[in-house]
Amino acid sequence: MLIKKSKVAVVGCGLVGSSTAFSLVTQGVCDEILMIDINEERALGEVMDLRDTIKYLDRNVKVKAGTYSDCSDVDIIVITAGAPPKAGQTRLDTLGASAKIAKSIVEPVMASGFDGIFVVVSNPVDMVAYFVYKLSGLPKSQVIGTGTSLDTSRLQNFIAEMVNVDPRSVYAYSMGEHGDSQMVPWSTVTIAGKPFYDIIQDNKEIVGDVDLDDIVLKTAREGWEIYNRKGTTYYGIASACVGIIKAVLYDENKIIPVSTLLEGEYGQQDIYAGVPCILNRTGVADVLEIHMTEEELQRFRYSADLLHEYTDKIMEYL
Repeated sequence: MLIKKSKVAVVGCGLVGSSTAFSLVTQGVCDEILMIDINEERALGEVMDLRDTIKYLDRNVKVKAGTYSDCSDVDIIVITAGAPPKAGQTRLDTLGASAKIAKSIVEPVMASGFDGIFVVVSNPVDMVAYFVYKLSGLPKSQVIGTGTSLDTSRLQNFIAEMVNVDPRSVYAYSMGEHGDSQMVPWSTVTIAGKPFYDIIQDNKEIVGDVDLDDIVLKTAREGWEIYNRKGTTYYGIASACVGIIKAVLYDENKIIPVSTLLEGEYGQQDIYAGVPCILNRTGVADVLEIHMTEEELQRFRYSADLLHEYTDKIMEYL
């Protein structure tokens, strides 16, 4: 009997890619990690550094440098390579450059015989994930964008700080674009089963006057707050990415808001958007279609309209 080893490839050895690999190694998520970068010496340097951690960890994760031709037997490929926005730009301003980089990765990967799952991190992630889906020819379940997984973590942190609870006890989703147009269906937010609206009403002395739109704005802009202080973000998105990878490799059926193809859900067609999804070894097993108020649906539609506009633009590079 041949026991198959779990294998993850990380394409792009910048701060996000290396942080993702570090989290995979320290958590012992898979058997083997393949590091790939256009700068082969950089990839090799990351491999050498990561190997030095094994002595003090619980599992001997094999870390190697590789190329796209080595991806035929990889289970999950993480695409972190992209064109980061400069000061004054938005994620959407990097559309063309990110599309060209994605194309330079996906075409040789697919030529290797790859039939696993792509996890797309590169921004603008919703459009790039759609682009990878179209370019690869893989089923939609096998192309996952990190979407609003990180935004949801930020949202839960803000809510938890407000009422002084563990953020893991907060059940809330940021949805739509991973960007400025994202929205929060507040009518579905709960803390340990209690609706957030009731918590606001019952705890005026603790929470005071709550501006829900301000919380959404803070959530959407938190990445820029980090960027302005340290130049980029990587720990949060790396952790979100590894959470997605674990849900897939461990067949968890875990619900995480990721970017996936909508085919009628929430009234939308033919875009990738951040929505709660059930993740298991098939990738996106199902989209969780939560009930929203009409106002919330309108906000989601606004975000979706923007995603449609920029999805059309990125397809010009196909």
